Amino acid sequence: MTLTSLIVFPLAVSFLLAWLRNDRTIRLVTLAAGFVEMALAFPLIGFDIHATGFQFVEQVPWVPQWGLSYYLGIDGISLLMILLTILLLPLCVLCSWNYIGKRVKEFHICMLLMIAVCIGVFAALDMVLFYVFWEAMLVPMFLIIAVWGGPRRKYASIKFIVYTLAASTLLLVAIIAFYFQTGTFAIPVIMESEFSFRFQFWAFLALALAFAVKVPMFPFHTWLPAAHVEAPTAGSVLLASVLLKMGTYGFLRFCLPMTPDASVYFAPLMIAISIASIIYGGLVALGQKDMKKLIAYSSVAHMGFVTLGIFVFTTRGIEGAVFQMLNHGITTGALFMLVGAIYERTHSREIADNLGLAKYLPAYIGFFGLFSMSSLGFPGTNSFVGEALVLIGAFQNNVIVGALAIPGAMLAAAYMLRLLQKLAWGAPSAGKELPDLDRREWAYILPLAVLVLYLGLAPTLTRLTIDASIPKTIKRVQTVLQDKRPDLVTHMSVSIPMSRQGVQ
Repeated sequence: MTLTSLIVFPLAVSFLLAWLRNDRTIRLVTLAAGFVEMALAFPLIGFDIHATGFQFVEQVPWVPQWGLSYYLGIDGISLLMILLTILLLPLCVLCSWNYIGKRVKEFHICMLLMIAVCIGVFAALDMVLFYVFWEAMLVPMFLIIAVWGGPRRKYASIKFIVYTLAASTLLLVAIIAFYFQTGTFAIPVIMESEFSFRFQFWAFLALALAFAVKVPMFPFHTWLPAAHVEAPTAGSVLLASVLLKMGTYGFLRFCLPMTPDASVYFAPLMIAISIASIIYGGLVALGQKDMKKLIAYSSVAHMGFVTLGIFVFTTRGIEGAVFQMLNHGITTGALFMLVGAIYERTHSREIADNLGLAKYLPAYIGFFGLFSMSSLGFPGTNSFVGEALVLIGAFQNNVIVGALAIPGAMLAAAYMLRLLQKLAWGAPSAGKELPDLDRREWAYILPLAVLVLYLGLAPTLTRLTIDASIPKTIKRVQTVLQDKRPDLVTHMSVSIPMSRQGVQ
């Protein structure tokens, strides 16, 4: 019942908050709930990193006559995503402590609901259950943007809900189609089922469009900058660190194992879109004046690396993609927290209004420098491991694909160093001396900084955690590439040359 407790506990606390009236008590109870949630996750240390199947499985018939069941389980990939989600709850409470001044109770209820349904998404092994959690996530995030967001919150929240609901409709169509083909909603069963290429073609399109909007991939990204800019700090953190990962998680859990032929067929297109996301996101980020918008566009580029790693179909590429999912959640979440911290001091996110901060805020600039180095993939930080593995996987696949992704890494260095230089050493623009980070801000930044260095310097445990899950994820795709459908390989070699020898 470990996974169920991780979902039910935040829901139960959200109901408890409805009876509380004092804002400080509500914040303290939610913060305590975050630490209790971590304690409830303690049994997950028993996860067997060598086992290839799903673990901590819980299955109870839900609507047996329709083949529905309450079916949970995790592999190494979903384990990392769940642990990241749990870690963010107390950190988001702390970074919102002063920022959220109205409807405090409702805000914390929305955060707890978000955590519960996001864990549900990563743990669900029934397609309908997955869809229920996937849809349920939209409501609290919509409210967080619409109620506690910036001046254009209505526009941003409506754009967010329209894009994601439209994408969800395609996901539902795909789920129904799989049910009619197999007679079950059980994800492990469907992952092992055989489908015709015609069916896979349409199923992949529906799934890929649904997940591409969520990632978001270029050109389906336009909802993201508005949502990030208008959302409060905790909303931006949850959006960047968890919600975007649902799209790439969907590619790994659904597209590759369930539609292997179509995944191979569409791989050149997906690789091209991924590279376009990397370059486009980097170029647009380079021209931004608003710090939040800059980080939002950098997310488009970083997530492009993730999808690139997935669709090059190499072990190193998939490893890098999962690493990058985790790393982006840590690094970008921390950068949004730091932008929120400076906004509380200067009431502006414009770069020009926050120059020369090193004079007054050395600790702040120190952390900003660390996370900026991580964001651009500096050696010794966590993002270096993920991007390096993705690039190795891309070059293993094809030299041209790898070479096309290189400018993205250079752009990341350009826009992050430009931002860091202006914030640290520009002519001071603040009218008065600003206070450096206080104990509360240290409490939510320091754990993420430790993770940046730990994952960058000692990535072995993380790699071992996901290693057993990767062969299961790409086994059928590699079969298509090597033996089963040489016609598809031939097609791909015409579009973008693919090296079969590079597949490991």
